[in-house]
Amino acid sequence: MRTGRPRSFEIKLSDHEREELTLISNSRTQAHSIVRRARIILLSSEGVSSAEIARQVGLKDQSVAHWRKRFRDNGLSGLYDLPKSGHPRTFDDEKVATLIDKVRGEKPDNATHWSVREAAKATGMSKSSVQRYFSLFGLQPHRTKSFKISTDIHFVDKVFDIVGLYLNPPDSALVLCVDEKSQIQALERTQPLLPMGLGYVEGVTHDYYRHGTTTLFAALDVKSGEVITQCKARHRHEEFLSFLRHVDESVPANLDLHLVMDNYSTHKHPAVRKWLADRPRYHVHFTPTYSSWLNQVERWFGLITEKAIRRDSFDSVRTLVERIQNFVSNYNKNSRPFLWSATAESILAKLSRLSSLICGTPH
Repeated sequence: MRTGRPRSFEIKLSDHEREELTLISNSRTQAHSIVRRARIILLSSEGVSSAEIARQVGLKDQSVAHWRKRFRDNGLSGLYDLPKSGHPRTFDDEKVATLIDKVRGEKPDNATHWSVREAAKATGMSKSSVQRYFSLFGLQPHRTKSFKISTDIHFVDKVFDIVGLYLNPPDSALVLCVDEKSQIQALERTQPLLPMGLGYVEGVTHDYYRHGTTTLFAALDVKSGEVITQCKARHRHEEFLSFLRHVDESVPANLDLHLVMDNYSTHKHPAVRKWLADRPRYHVHFTPTYSSWLNQVERWFGLITEKAIRRDSFDSVRTLVERIQNFVSNYNKNSRPFLWSATAESILAKLSRLSSLICGTPH
């Protein structure tokens, strides 16, 4: 009797099978489960391990092994579920396709997007059926996702430059992501917060008193995750220069500094350029236009906003600054670097897919 782990086998694809699987894996109309199974087979044919495939597609190793075996035994038809017993389907494939095409290609007469009720009324389906097909095909007409494609003519070079710093930082140097979060308001709620209790959440008033603003300058060390910060009343080039001097004093003199910054006019002011040019250890890397997501300090700004600013109440700018400084001090005691895993090639591939969608051309 044989025991132990079953012997692995290799997935080999014909040109026709590879073409069909590629079309399915890139489909925006196929069920998500079918798209995922096609990805499993494609990755298997490239020699990717089952454990890595499971991690990429979000399944267990056993599920990956199941669909590999189904494809080995049944080919492309093995990707699809076997017919199940029970009550026959209420709506055939043509009716479902009509629903999907209408929701993706048209707009209702009296709204900017489809609701479940509107789609049900327009197609003659029940609301529960429409909701089920929305979930099955990943349709979310009630949601939008913002984007902005960079128009920087040096976009590719800058992406490779900055991502290269993140994935392979230079020796005897620090990579600092620098930016400022301006106009942070010291907002005081008009009434005390209601504490969280059993069965109800913390309560805050919708209105507030304004007590002024501060600007938070920050430099995030990509390797350690620590941040160097200063709060200033304004965010002109004078304040930015003052912050750069603070950074200069905080970093050992024997280390070069690679600064990742956006294209804000303050960062390119002649006085700032001259100050940096007079100090050979500084190397500036500007992110492409409309690409602030490349600057890791933006993620840290999101953290401090979520954890220390948005839900608090401040009776003065001084109180706000003290809370920020307290958060930074505690954060640096247990700082961890952000895990950057995106390569320049993967970023450019995603941009290519997005451009294809905008142009309406197949990728």
